[in-house]
Amino acid sequence: MRPWTVIALAALGVPRIVAHDLGLAGPVTNAVLVFVPLAGWIGWVLWRRIAPLPALLLVGAVYGVLLVITHQLLWTTAFDEPPELGGNLAGRFSPAVQDLILRLASVGSGLLTGVLLGAVAGVVAWVLARLSGVPDRTEP
Repeated sequence: MRPWTVIALAALGVPRIVAHDLGLAGPVTNAVLVFVPLAGWIGWVLWRRIAPLPALLLVGAVYGVLLVITHQLLWTTAFDEPPELGGNLAGRFSPAVQDLILRLASVGSGLLTGVLLGAVAGVVAWVLARLSGVPDRTEP
């Protein structure tokens, strides 16, 4: 897939990230914002007859990057009070170090979330492609 196509498909998920971080979406709207972009990813690879798993793993990875960037940009707006470490780590670090630890953890979490979404969407698209009997083709 062309780079701009990958970015555009991944960007379909950004409205959900913003709505979630800012608390703008109720359960139904959130579900729509979750599943419509994934359906768009799946629909695109099926329509273009692209090998679904590698294509959607890439889209998911880019989505993960967009997820991380958006979370970092909205971090202070998303929380009424800065998040703190809990359990055995509560109070062991300065607020600045806690913020750094939590932000770094959110980077790994966001990237993993994107890749896993891409993998699940890729498997669903692969199954649908096999059921339809339409072979993959290489995109020009």
